[in-house]
Amino acid sequence: MPVSRPITFSLITPIYFHSSGTMEVYKATEIFSSLAQETRLTVFRLLLEYGADGAMPGGLAEELRIPPNTLSFHLAHMTMARLVRSTRAGRSITYFAETALVPQLITFLQANCCVRESDSKPKAKRKACV
Repeated sequence: MPVSRPITFSLITPIYFHSSGTMEVYKATEIFSSLAQETRLTVFRLLLEYGADGAMPGGLAEELRIPPNTLSFHLAHMTMARLVRSTRAGRSITYFAETALVPQLITFLQANCCVRESDSKPKAKRKACV
């Protein structure tokens, strides 16, 4: 008779960044996929406005005029993508945008900007990478 073993889950956070600190394509794809939905993008942008203070879901739902269960679904999705984190104090939950991801995403997008642009163009006519 086979011996059954309990299923265990690892709580170790996967590494999404190279040793150089740059974002991997997988993580960028996961983030962009999560933000490619109108409500989630709106919620994330609103949480960015709240910054380090964060916001409670009731206030977010009211401000965005969406049902609390809909907001909860989107917050859970963004939490899994590590765009949002939460803290609990008693019965209250406060959500925060992972603000450090924003400059990392921009750096990821700009990493190879204009690298194939011809050097033969006069500097004034070349597109500048911002």
